[in-house]
Amino acid sequence: MSSNLQLIESNSGNSKSRAERSLAWRIAPDLWSSFRYAWAGVNYAFTTQRNFRIHTAIALLAISLGVALGISAVQMSIIILTCCLVMVLELLNTAIESVVDLTVKQTYHELAKIAKDCAAGAVLMAAIAALLVASFILLPPLGKTLLQFISTYPWS
Repeated sequence: MSSNLQLIESNSGNSKSRAERSLAWRIAPDLWSSFRYAWAGVNYAFTTQRNFRIHTAIALLAISLGVALGISAVQMSIIILTCCLVMVLELLNTAIESVVDLTVKQTYHELAKIAKDCAAGAVLMAAIAALLVASFILLPPLGKTLLQFISTYPWS
């Protein structure tokens, strides 16, 4: 443990904050730990952020629809990349909101509002782009499939 961290810990009043601080500043000892920490972040976003769950559900729907419609590998890659872009930005939005909340606590600050609004705006822009991409890729084969279904269905 570094001497700076030991100094901080020796100056702190309670053992719980000392333990939390030592965990917060610890570098992952191996690659597997790094993946566990990253997955903990994704898990946190999924369990606490409604919008992340919505984006996940829509991504799964878009990918499932792409598989069902038999779109090309390139088209599927584009769908997956745009869905992942939205989810990555939602993770970054969550991180920014957490850091801003940590910094300003329960007070209002105009710059905190701007940071949060801009991060949310980035997610919105990516979600709109993903919706447009999915529309251009998925709607033509979906329309064709629906027309074939309607024309072959016995409507007696």
